[in-house]
Amino acid sequence: MDVAPRLREAGLRVTASRLAAYEAVVALPHCSADDVTASVRRHLGTASTQGVYDALRVLVEQGLLRRIEPAGSPARYEARTGDNHHHVVCRSCGVVGDVDCAMNAAPCLEASDTHGFVIDEAEVTYWGLCPSCSRKD
Repeated sequence: MDVAPRLREAGLRVTASRLAAYEAVVALPHCSADDVTASVRRHLGTASTQGVYDALRVLVEQGLLRRIEPAGSPARYEARTGDNHHHVVCRSCGVVGDVDCAMNAAPCLEASDTHGFVIDEAEVTYWGLCPSCSRKD
């Protein structure tokens, strides 16, 4: 996948750290910033932790990556954006999987009270045990 054109289309300068961070998230869906940092360092030889966090922040702000924050877990990053999908998280090992939108159209759910908001997205997290952890019981 050639990432450089996507960065340019988003109005971003193409830098080695942005390319490496984006490619790390593509290769490791639902990875933490620490996972991205390790991957970027393997790829580039050196990278500051702050530089990786800055690259991730910019890529999220421009809609190229999505940041999810399952309760009790570090923030995770994914390259699947713009489709309002949800996630399933294992209570034991923390593995995360994608779940397509429950209603196949944003925002997937209707709030009982919008409090005057115009809602355009719903974020749902399903919790349970993954197949590996459920076999351990």
